[in-house]
Amino acid sequence: MKPVRLFSSLGNEMVTFEPLQEGKVSIYVCGPTVYNDPHIGNMRPVIVFDMWRRLFLALGYEVTYVSNYTDVDDKIINRAKELGIPEKELTESVIAEFRRLVDEVGSLQPDYTPKPTVYMGQMIQYIQDLIDKGAAYESQGDVYFRVASVPNYGQLSGNTPESLISGARIEVNSQKESPLDFALWKKTSEGIRWNTPWSEGRPGWHTECCVMIDSLFKEQNGYIDIHGGGFDLKFPHHENEIAQSYAHNGNALAKYWIHNGFINIDNEKMSKSLGNVVLAKDVIAKFGGMPLRLMVLNTHYRTPLSFTEETIGEAVKNYQRILTTQKQLAVKLQLADVDLSLLSPTGEDDFFDALCDDLNTPNALTAVYADLKAANQALRTREIDIDLLGSLFARIRHELSILGIKAPYPALTEEDKVIYDQYMEAKAAKDFVKSDALRQYLTERGIF
Repeated sequence: MKPVRLFSSLGNEMVTFEPLQEGKVSIYVCGPTVYNDPHIGNMRPVIVFDMWRRLFLALGYEVTYVSNYTDVDDKIINRAKELGIPEKELTESVIAEFRRLVDEVGSLQPDYTPKPTVYMGQMIQYIQDLIDKGAAYESQGDVYFRVASVPNYGQLSGNTPESLISGARIEVNSQKESPLDFALWKKTSEGIRWNTPWSEGRPGWHTECCVMIDSLFKEQNGYIDIHGGGFDLKFPHHENEIAQSYAHNGNALAKYWIHNGFINIDNEKMSKSLGNVVLAKDVIAKFGGMPLRLMVLNTHYRTPLSFTEETIGEAVKNYQRILTTQKQLAVKLQLADVDLSLLSPTGEDDFFDALCDDLNTPNALTAVYADLKAANQALRTREIDIDLLGSLFARIRHELSILGIKAPYPALTEEDKVIYDQYMEAKAAKDFVKSDALRQYLTERGIF
C-alpha cells in the first residue's frame, strides 16, 4: 500500500502511518452534542475525517469508522426545558437533522454512532474500575479522576500540571483532592439521570468517549489507530480521555491523534456572543452541500478556514465547472457508444501523492482541476480523441468519488442518441423549427 504521512498531535510531528492491525484502520471522531441545529464549524470534522476514511478505503484498507452523538448534557437539559419537550425527543430530532446534513455534504455515515445513554452500564463500571485502581475517588456523590495517578498528563496539549497550577487555568473546588482533578460522575437532581453506588446523576463528558471506544474496540484493549476532532477538543477533553485510558487500559486510547482547525466567519471567530454563528442548514439551502464541501477541501484541514462570500462563491463556481465538464465528457462518450462503466482510471500519481501527504486536499483539487482543463481542451479539438476523453473521464470520476464530490451526469438512452443525431442534422440543414424542438427535448433530458 502507498505510505501515508500524517501530523499526529500526540508528539506534534509528521509520522508515517502504521496500522495496529495489518490492512485495517480504526477511527473514532468526537461528534456533536445534539441540543441545537449544527453550525458550519460542526461540518468541518464531518468532512475532514470522512476524507481520511475515504483515503484509507481507496488505498485498500478495511476501515471501521465511529463517531458519537452526545445525548446527555446540561445544554440538552436546558434546551429541552426551553422547548417544553422531553430530552430524548430533542436529541433524536437533532440527530436526524445532523444525519441529513452529513448526507448533504457528501460524507459517508459512520459505521457506528454510539450514544452515551445506551452505554450507561459500561460507563458506571468503567468509573468503578478507576476507583478500584486508585485513579478516581468519590466526594459528596460526585466522582473525580485523580490526575496525579497518571504520568505525563499534558502530553497532548502541553498543559502540564505545573503550568496549569501556575497559570491558574483551573477552578478551585473544595470537594476535590486537587484542583486539577476532573469529574467522572456528577450528582444531580435535574434532567435524565441514573442510580449508582455514589449518587443519582450522570457521567462527565470526558468519560463518555473513553467508554464507548473501550466497548466497541474491546478486542484491541480500547486502543485504536486514529482519534480525531476539532482543535478545540485537545484540552481538556482529549487530554482527559488519554489520562483515563492510561489509568484503565494502560494506553493512550489512540496511536495517532488528528485535529482540524476552526471555521471562522469573515476572518473572525464564530461565537454566539459576536452574533455571527452560521448554521449549516442555511448555507446548504443557499449554496448547496457540494460547494460547502469543496470550500472545506480547498483549505488544508489543520489551517483555519474563513467562510466568506468569496470563499463559498469560488466553491460554487468550481462545482459548476466540475458538473459542466463531467456532463460534456459523459455525453460525448455515450454518443460514441462507449460504456462508461468499463472505463478504468489511470495516471493519478499527483492526486494520491497529495492526499497521502497529510491529507493535502488543496493539492489534490489542483490535480483534479488540471484534469478538467485537459478535458475541456480535448473536447474543443476538431478531431475528438475518444480514448483520451475516456481516460480523462474515468480519472476525474474516480478522483471525485474519493473526494466525496457528487457530480451526476445524464445516462443516454438509445432514443436520446437518435434524437441527438436528428438535432444535429436539422441544425446542419438550418431547419431551426425542428432543431429548436429537438433541442428542447435534449435540454429537458439534461443532455444540454
